[in-house]
Amino acid sequence: MSTYVRRRSYYRHDSIAANIISAIGAIIAVIIVAHILFVLFGANPANTLVTFVRNWANVLALWFHDLFNTGNATLNLIVNYGLAIVFWLVVTGILARIVARRF
Repeated sequence: MSTYVRRRSYYRHDSIAANIISAIGAIIAVIIVAHILFVLFGANPANTLVTFVRNWANVLALWFHDLFNTGNATLNLIVNYGLAIVFWLVVTGILARIVARRF
């Protein structure tokens, strides 16, 4: 018979605060991806959901929403908002690791 013994490691990967931070990063990424998809597929800009997502995506894109101008509106959208997604996932990932180590 083997007995399962949970060992406490130096880094707690099950930190609630770290999971919350990671979830926030994922939610931000989903909002920005939804905005990109709405624009690419030509969603009705007067729709309440599309307007809500667009407003939040513009706020969450920070300084990235007009960082590069490639001459192609679609490529601008993908590159600039894609950079914002990467930024938020990296920042929240780093913060989650720091919090997981501390708590």
